[in-house]
Amino acid sequence: MIQGKFGDLKLRLQGGLIVSCQAPENSPLSKQEIIAAFAEAARNNGARGVRIDSPVNIRAVRERVSVPIIGIHKIVSATSDVYITPTLESARAVADAGADVIAFDATDRARDGGATALEIALFVANELRMPTMADVATLDEGVRADDEFGCDFVGTTLSGYTRDTAHRLAQPDFALVEALAKRISAPIICEGRIKTPADVRRAFDCGAFAVVVGKAITGIDELVRDFVDASRSESPA
Repeated sequence: MIQGKFGDLKLRLQGGLIVSCQAPENSPLSKQEIIAAFAEAARNNGARGVRIDSPVNIRAVRERVSVPIIGIHKIVSATSDVYITPTLESARAVADAGADVIAFDATDRARDGGATALEIALFVANELRMPTMADVATLDEGVRADDEFGCDFVGTTLSGYTRDTAHRLAQPDFALVEALAKRISAPIICEGRIKTPADVRRAFDCGAFAVVVGKAITGIDELVRDFVDASRSESPA
């Protein structure tokens, strides 16, 4: 049985599906009322939580659902590859918007604003007094997030999306989930390229505490492109 800090929140997420309700910035779906509708549909159909980007969308979702919100604030920069809640200010904005968990890039890459991943983790835990989710790409980063940062959740979110792990892009990183399950005590959230219900089941079998699915459910723009690509045939010779 889960006890200790944020135990109730963890119980609500344990063994469940978390739906990442996001849309590309240039998509007609990138409107707060649509993101909130995605979240409500996810809740209505059994999702235990949602992952939402940007304070404006988090506020809109908070008005519609009471399931836990894992909040992030993506800030793209020309001078850093880190964009998931990269600064103390972005973390505070996520908290003020009504998120229940603040997720941030916990890799060791340099980020704008001067704060390190450790400083962001400590700021969220000690100043904002909120649970943290460390988005990592490697086993070493996950171990550090657990042992040194004291994060409440560790997610495999960035595996395949950093320079050193780009070779893992094709499939979910089940091996990382298994390795983390053997090394850390923090709950592991499997995220990244989960495409089918079978992937979800496998993630749990590998030791995941909860699973995030995004594009396979809410990535309508990309799904349409995939189906359109499949429908095209070469012109007759």
